[in-house]
Amino acid sequence: MTVIANPEQITPRWLNEALQQAGYRGEVTDFSWQSIGAGQVGDNARLDLQGSGDIPASLVAKFPSADPVSKQTGVALNNYAREVFFYRDLAPTVDIQTPRVFATEFDPASHDFIILMEDLAPGIQVAQMDGCSAERAELAIVELAKLHGPRWDDATLREHALLNPEVSAAAEDSDEPGPPLYTMFQDGFLQRYQARLDDAQQQMVRDIGQVQDSYADYQGPQTLIHIDYRLDNMIFGGPYPLAILDWQSINLGCALVDVAYFLGTSLLPETRREFEQALLATYLETLRGYDVQLDEETCWQLYRHYAPAGLNMAVIASMIVGETERGNDMFMAMAERSIIMCQDLQTVDLLANG
Repeated sequence: MTVIANPEQITPRWLNEALQQAGYRGEVTDFSWQSIGAGQVGDNARLDLQGSGDIPASLVAKFPSADPVSKQTGVALNNYAREVFFYRDLAPTVDIQTPRVFATEFDPASHDFIILMEDLAPGIQVAQMDGCSAERAELAIVELAKLHGPRWDDATLREHALLNPEVSAAAEDSDEPGPPLYTMFQDGFLQRYQARLDDAQQQMVRDIGQVQDSYADYQGPQTLIHIDYRLDNMIFGGPYPLAILDWQSINLGCALVDVAYFLGTSLLPETRREFEQALLATYLETLRGYDVQLDEETCWQLYRHYAPAGLNMAVIASMIVGETERGNDMFMAMAERSIIMCQDLQTVDLLANG
């Protein structure tokens, strides 16, 4: 099938070919589309279909970002290649709920791609800035264990070139590793957002920069990690209680990166403080259903270790995607909540003292 790079290139003929390969026997005669979501690296459109037979009433298609800065980031970090790879090769091997995908096409030369998937309406996306309830957080933490558990410490995952946690995008062409991305972008982040961060928050940004080597030092079991596991990438209700989107950053790493990132960025601090122990217990209980051996104390220490995950993402991502007002608000919410989490859990001391 032809690779489609934006919704204007889709035709009824292309849709019919995709749906027929997915087992549908109806015919699309026409369709309309509208942009949905507010992704930073990818664009999404809802397609309303007209036709006959058993065709779906609507579908969602994902494409590269139309913003040239964001698209270049997606290309440089292999985000588009990773997401297609996840849906084609990895999704069938894990238990986390994702939308059903009808077609994936990727051009390795241009990194143009399309992912055609089921529409999760009338499910809802909870705004990142509003924060997540404890009930929805429990759903999310159970699904997260269903991602981590099935491929826990699976050495065969290292055979995939796109799952290489040792090489950063900034150092792929170098003989020697470059500096951590966080420290490369820290000053730019502080300059852009200094009016929105108080002195203590700015100091925490610098302190986390000083312990990046310790933050990255992990020698334990690895598994598939989402890396951007937060409210903006979740749909509650609709066909499923919860479905997870945006697999552009799928990689190998410590499972508690995702856990700390989600609880630290998607829950308001007061909600996190009240429920984090119970949510960690639920996560461990689900994980042990996959015969994973992770004790409570190790889980807690790794959770504290990765408390800066949300701040790391805010610092790095804000500097490498196109700037928008909503994006700035989102990055600030992530940074501020993550800073509070680091303060609560005394993470700088933990990382500084090994």
